[in-house]
Amino acid sequence: QLTPLEMTRNWAPVVRALSDAGFPCELVVYPSISAFEPEFLRGRADLLYLNPYHMVMARKAHGYEPLLRDRRMLEGLLVVKKEGWIQDMVQLEAHRISFPSPNALAASMYLRALLQREYRLRYDAHYAMNHRNAIRQVLAGDSAAAGAIRTTLEQEPAHVRQALRVIYTTPGLPPHPVAVHPRVPAELRAVVAQTLLGLAREPARQSVMAAIQMPDPVPATYRGD
Repeated sequence: QLTPLEMTRNWAPVVRALSDAGFPCELVVYPSISAFEPEFLRGRADLLYLNPYHMVMARKAHGYEPLLRDRRMLEGLLVVKKEGWIQDMVQLEAHRISFPSPNALAASMYLRALLQREYRLRYDAHYAMNHRNAIRQVLAGDSAAAGAIRTTLEQEPAHVRQALRVIYTTPGLPPHPVAVHPRVPAELRAVVAQTLLGLAREPARQSVMAAIQMPDPVPATYRGD
């Protein structure tokens, strides 16, 4: 979603908390969403943080189960320059739109499907590797618009947010879960869930869960979500 440096910084405290609770683990961050896909499809990870579409892929490939997700729904956004010339969706016809990657769900796949269904837009899709890059291509004038999600936009600096305008919002979806491989025993799954829920309840540690976009974690179920 963000740069590898940011993802490492955001998830490192979670990894330390899991290790302290008896679930020692190694954090692996990939340079792009596209690089992440073949890795989780190999089934090597015991825990995954992944978008809902990837959750379906991981479930079909290896039987991964979602453990927790945030209570807040996932919303895809299309953003443009606040003071730019784009005022209406139809003005994007034949222009370049940046997306994080082809299979980023709400910021790309779902958003592209809705743009096609509702507006029949023809445009040049450009894939920028992550949400951060896609947004900056709009600010640089390289793309007319960019796909993102509300939670990553909210993590942008104030001057970036103030320079952008949201012109389209998708309906909400259940957000990115933390998922577990079926080889992980039930007692260790409970350790993971209790640790993350505990971080969210501790006032001094709530910023840890906010950084990974899960400030209000709730149990996730594959069928229900």
